[in-house]
Amino acid sequence: MTKERKWKLILWTIAGIIAIVFGQGYNDKVVVPEIKSEIPPPGMYRVMKVVDGDTIQVSATGKADDVETVRFIGIDTPETVDPRKPVQCFGKEASNKTKELLTDQNVFLEKDETQDDRDKYGRMLRYVLLEDRTNVNQYLIQEGYAHEYTYRIPYTHRLEFKQAEVYAKEHEKGLWGAECK
Repeated sequence: MTKERKWKLILWTIAGIIAIVFGQGYNDKVVVPEIKSEIPPPGMYRVMKVVDGDTIQVSATGKADDVETVRFIGIDTPETVDPRKPVQCFGKEASNKTKELLTDQNVFLEKDETQDDRDKYGRMLRYVLLEDRTNVNQYLIQEGYAHEYTYRIPYTHRLEFKQAEVYAKEHEKGLWGAECK
């Protein structure tokens, strides 16, 4: 490299640094990415995996070797993972919506005293609540990703869930829309 080229390179580098430091291209808003802790706050669980639209795996410690499977109370979403059944209408959409809502999120799990603690597969039976206390079970019904499902004994939020299903049907949302008729 010639002396002249070296000086040009040095001058352009200095000019670039000056432009950045003194305003050209400088943004006074520093964007700091949100970093979610792997360890959920006390009383909450970290969603480690969404199995399908109505089943998730959570951890109270945020560690992959400390996982519980949770089945949502009061809802049923179309099948996507049962090897004995074909993927049902709106199943992929329901699973994707649950993934969108819950992947890597911290959630509250609410037990219902009218229901067993676990189902026959050993999964915890719970209402899943977002940090803002939105009931995910009810939301999925209201938006047409799930239908209300009572297993043996009526549960505490059954009336609200049935009303959410009526709303979804009347508005032809999700699995109540033309796509699945």
